[in-house]
Amino acid sequence: MRQLRFAAAPIALLALAACGGDAPEPEAVDTEIPEDLAASPPPLLEVDESIGTPLEERVATLGLINKRNNISQDIEIRPGEQQRIDDVIIRLSSCERTAPWEDPKLTGAFVQVLVQERADADSESEWNRVFSGWLYKEAPAVNVVEHPIYDVWVKDCAMSFPGEEEAVPASSSN
Repeated sequence: MRQLRFAAAPIALLALAACGGDAPEPEAVDTEIPEDLAASPPPLLEVDESIGTPLEERVATLGLINKRNNISQDIEIRPGEQQRIDDVIIRLSSCERTAPWEDPKLTGAFVQVLVQERADADSESEWNRVFSGWLYKEAPAVNVVEHPIYDVWVKDCAMSFPGEEEAVPASSSN
């Protein structure tokens, strides 16, 4: 039994040594939105703007992960805009959070996710809408982007309500 432990140790060291080293530089990837998709940005949703930041001034922060290479990134996007990252186009129609005086506290965004993929090895790649709906930061299981490679989630919606101005700290008011 003792011989097996010592025999496995060099193999484990070799496996750990193979993990180090410099990673290859990522290849340049086209991030231009195709003309046929760029011509139709997402429509803005009707939102009651009588209280809070106007829709066009809000900024959503979304998370995107590529599950193949475990690379995640934050995307800041305004309602009515779309961004392409590699083979994914993310469109934002609206982002919203509940007012500070309301319960339950929710932060959400109406998102469309398009992915460029092939039906099979012999076909041309095409853009497919894989998700369209509301995503919620506090309740991610309510709606889920179901795709084997990409996942998208809401991190924040930058907007404000009346009365939310930053209070001056008591220690600095001498």
